Formats: sequence, structure tokens, C-alpha cells
Amino acid sequence: MRRAILALLLGGLVLVATGVGPGWTAGTEGPAAVATTEDPATETKHSQAGGHQSPVTPVLLGLVIILIGAKLGGELAERVHQPAVLGELVAGVVLGNLALVGFHGFDFLATNQGIVILAELGVVLLLFEVGMESNIKEMLSVGASSLLVACLGVIAPFFLGWGLSTWLLPSEDALVHVFIGATLCATSVGITARVLTDLGKISTREAKIVLGAAVLDDVLGLMILAVVSGIIAAANAGGSIATSDVVVIVLKATAFLVGAIVVGSWLSPKVFRLASRLRIRGLLLTVSLTFCFLLAYLANVIELAPIVGAFAAGLVLDEVHYRDFLDRGDHSVEELLRPINTFLVPVFFVLMGIKVDLSTFGQVEVLGFAALLSLAAIAGKMICALGVVEKGLDRLSVAVGMVPRGEVGLIFAGIGAALILHGEPVISGTIFSAVVIMVIVTTLITPPLLKITLARGDRIKASRKE
Repeated sequence: MRRAILALLLGGLVLVATGVGPGWTAGTEGPAAVATTEDPATETKHSQAGGHQSPVTPVLLGLVIILIGAKLGGELAERVHQPAVLGELVAGVVLGNLALVGFHGFDFLATNQGIVILAELGVVLLLFEVGMESNIKEMLSVGASSLLVACLGVIAPFFLGWGLSTWLLPSEDALVHVFIGATLCATSVGITARVLTDLGKISTREAKIVLGAAVLDDVLGLMILAVVSGIIAAANAGGSIATSDVVVIVLKATAFLVGAIVVGSWLSPKVFRLASRLRIRGLLLTVSLTFCFLLAYLANVIELAPIVGAFAAGLVLDEVHYRDFLDRGDHSVEELLRPINTFLVPVFFVLMGIKVDLSTFGQVEVLGFAALLSLAAIAGKMICALGVVEKGLDRLSVAVGMVPRGEVGLIFAGIGAALILHGEPVISGTIFSAVVIMVIVTTLITPPLLKITLARGDRIKASRKE
């Protein structure tokens, strides 16, 4: 059955690739290049009469290509015991580099604004989901170790990435070096949690420290992202930013996160209790998404990334807040979100892969930078072992569990590619490719390494008992 589904998906992708699509063939510039000089009213009439494409047509075609590629890539990745996100990323790399073999039919995927918007919505919902999976009480239960591990896991990679970029890319602006350091800060909660679950170690003390520290890493990383983005915005506007301005940005980000958690935790149960009095279908999902999008919007209003607000919304939302909905038979928010995220989140990862330019891999300096960046990313997180203050715990496994950058590293890189500094992207195409390699390497090595270190830790604990 699985082979039949694979064959069907592959067949669909081949049909699309060979030119089955509206208004384009292999070798053309794709739907995004279709232009018209007519006014909107005339274009609408022609569109209704079948004379022109609807603006949604290339988006529909793009989603067909992206979703088939994502599922094929995810399936192949899971068959070799790797996270599906890696397969989705690699599928995007393949789709985005077919021009190297003379096929330009998919070139529009990287620039179509409809697809870009869907990908950005996917990121917002992904961070909302990550926030919901993060338990503040559990984080506080391993407070001292998690806090120290998180701080070391942000500070060390940040300065290692910054220093490495300064050394290898001396011609780049100082803010580019800072942003590269910021891309190394975060830890993928999802990938580490999945590995620990598969190994039956999710309830161990070490796992709680890792997951708590990973969440704190994301919070600290998002704050760094807010600060760096604010500095870049000021520099791009032709101004300068003083130390006091940096302090204001830090305080603003901290106040938003703390305020969202405090106010949201007080307001959320009341809103859901009021909403539960209505009997309309789909209300729980609607209220949850409204809450997520509102905080994402408010974060952007005060010049923070929307993902900061989405993450805060996820942290606030707790199952106890919508208990009335569950009592009457509704599914949990996580279950209701799953189909939407299954659709939207892969769009983001495939799009990130599409933006990788494989032609840059022929440049020795790019591969060298990627290799050293990966080493800095790994070494920076291994320092986390020093943050475990409790005796008798497996410090090495805690450090290894902090290594994967996964989706969070890609989100940071994607934001850097979208930010403009002096007319150029902060993260250029070559740097973006190097960051993606770093994400792949850190994500690939974590599962086997964590399995080895956990087994080693079990043997040491067993020998101590004897």
C-alpha cells in the first residue's frame, strides 16, 4: 500500500514536471512571469472568460508541486530513520535547483507571493505548536540546570558564530556577523523530543533539562533576533542605534513575552469559558487561531517578529483553559491544528530548500564556511554540559540533546534572508546555503549520537549502583 501511494505521488510530480499545468511548459519562466498590461477590470473579465489565468492559479500549481515533493521527501527521510523535516528540506533543494539541468518550470516557486505568505503562516502556526508543547511548570521544575544550560547554549554558539563570520567574511557588515551568530543560538525542541520519545527517555531528568533549556533557548534566541532586527532596521534607515535603544528593544521583547504570559494566562480561561456557551461548530479552533494571530500581530506592531507572539500564545494556552470544550466531546487544540500544520508547515520547509543555490556548493570557500559553521554550532552546544548542576546526571547526553537546530535555525535564516541591509539581504544566497548545511548536519548527527551517549550514561549509572 505504501509503495502504491509513493508511486502515485511520484507520478503526480512527474506529470507536473513534464508540463501538465496551466499556461507554462518546461523551459519557460513559469506562472510568476506571466504579465499583462491591461487594467484590473479588463483582466478580471478576460480571466472569467478564460483568456487569462486567475492569480490563484500559480499558487494552486505551486502547492501541488510542493506538497507532493514534501511528502515524498518526508517518506524517504523517515525510511532512513531521519526527521521528515529533513526530507522536506531536501525536496525543496531538488525542486529549486532543477534549473541547473535546464528545467525552469519550477522557478516561480521561490518568488510567488501567495506561496511565500502561506509559508509564513506555516511558520507562525509551527511556533504556536512549539509553544503549546512547552510546559512552563516543567521548565521551572528543573530551573537551575535548565537556565544554566540554556544560557550557555545561547552565549557560546552566538559568539562562536559571530567570531567565525568575522574571521572568514571580513568584507561583510558587522551586523551580518551578529545575525550569523544569532542563527546558531536556538535548539529544535521538536527533533530532540522525538528522539527522546523514540528511545523511551522522555520522562528522565536529563530529558526535562534538555527540553526546558531548549524552550528557554528559543525564548532567548527570539529576543536576540528582536534586538538584531531592530538594529538592522535602524541601520537600513540610515540612522544609528545607541546602547539605550538596544536596552529598550530587550526590555520591549521581555515585557511582551512576560506580559503575554501573565495577561494571557488570566484572560485565556475567561475567553474560552465565554466562547464555550456558543454551540457553533469549529469554535475552539477559531478562538485558538484568533488568539495566536492576535498575539503575532501585536508582536509585529511593536516591531518584534510575529513568531515571537505566536510562541507566546502557545506558551499561554493550556488544556485546562478549554476544558469545557473537551467535556462536550471536542478534540484538543493540538489535534485540531494537526491537519492545518500538516498542510502549511511543509510549505515553509520546502520553500527554504528551494532558496538553496546548489551552484554555490562548487565554491570551496562556501563548503569550508559551512563545515566550520557546523563545527561551531556543535561545539557551542557541547559547552552546555557545564550547566548541569545536579549530581549523577548524564551531562554529555544533555549537551548532545541541545545540538539540533532543525526548524528553528531555518526560521532564523529565512528571516535573515528577508531582512534588507544597505539594499542587500542580510543573509546572502551563499551564506544561506551554508546555514542550511549547518542545520542539516546538526539535525542528522543528533539521533545516533544521543542514542550512543544515553546508552553510555545508563552503563555508568548501573555501575555506580553496583
